[in-house]
Amino acid sequence: MSKNSGLGFNIMSKLLSPLSMLPTPLNINIWWNFGSMLGVFLFIQVVSGIFLSMHYCPHVDYAFNSVVHIMKDVSSGWLLRLVHMNGASFYFICIYIHISRNLYYQSFKLVHVWMVGVTILFLSMAAAFMGYVLPWGQMSFWGATVITNLLSAIPYVGQILVEWIWGGFSINNATLNRFFSFHFIVPLIILILVVVHIILLHETGSSNPMGYSSDTNKIPFHPYFTIKDMYMFVLILMFFMLIISQFPYYLGDPDNFKLANSMSTPAHIKPEWYFLFAYSILRSIPNKLGGVLMLLMSILILYFLPLYNNHVKTNKFYPFNRYYYWFFVVSFIMLTWLGSEVIEFPYVELNILFTLMYFIYYLVSYFIYKFWDDLLYDFNV
Repeated sequence: MSKNSGLGFNIMSKLLSPLSMLPTPLNINIWWNFGSMLGVFLFIQVVSGIFLSMHYCPHVDYAFNSVVHIMKDVSSGWLLRLVHMNGASFYFICIYIHISRNLYYQSFKLVHVWMVGVTILFLSMAAAFMGYVLPWGQMSFWGATVITNLLSAIPYVGQILVEWIWGGFSINNATLNRFFSFHFIVPLIILILVVVHIILLHETGSSNPMGYSSDTNKIPFHPYFTIKDMYMFVLILMFFMLIISQFPYYLGDPDNFKLANSMSTPAHIKPEWYFLFAYSILRSIPNKLGGVLMLLMSILILYFLPLYNNHVKTNKFYPFNRYYYWFFVVSFIMLTWLGSEVIEFPYVELNILFTLMYFIYYLVSYFIYKFWDDLLYDFNV
């Protein structure tokens, strides 16, 4: 081995040693693996996106054809595009499971880690939305038109803001160029925030199913949890490749195989599946401004969870809340399904019902935590 390679190995060892020697709770379960999976899929998205950008043309006259060119003419271009397209879905599956685990075990008590994580979610949704516009298909064009038009609900400055984002009086070439630039830049910001997220996590230490914070009952992250993460990665990667090879367009929309046409409106405009829960909440409010505010609150409310002033840090100690949590998960799944349905009976009524269930969970959970805290406190006294 040469002197330079030995030096490189020593540098890598020093960089990775804080991660490998990180004291990790012995009792964390499989749900903690999805944080690592998020890092893997973020890496896949960034790398595949860089290669796709080499052949993509951000112009309204050539964008759609450049995607066709990638699929048909570029060597392994079809694989790159399908990996990137389905990788976004798997990324959001992992991020929603990761957040769900944090909600169940109340990991939001690690305030700084949680705040950075929610910011990563916001930026990921922004990057995914802009990326969905780039193929310049029918649903891409009309999805962008509907979503950006929501800003017009802002009093006084709404329409000015919309036209500023568009770069004109409708979605045009300037809009596509801007979305392409930001779709390229935002993931780099996300990568920086991920590093900050991990650094903050290492300062506080990982949470665990029992919610206690102690230096006892901890083991090094490597090799115990690295091996565990590798098993999870292999399983998810196998499923990922199955989707790509057998059902590559199952999570997409057929209308996006058509070139964007501003003179022909699709019968049912809808975003990608990972935005459907928020889209359902938007549609359940008859007032446009109220719908936009509720859509934003469906994510912004996550920022307020650390304000829960309960002493016990996991749902394992809240019997009723443990069951009520699954009603919340069901409401999220139902809202995702309802977002893809037409606006008619009974979907409108179900939209309203599950929107109420979604938001009531956060409010009711606080009072249930407080009730059990007071009960346990009185019992101990």
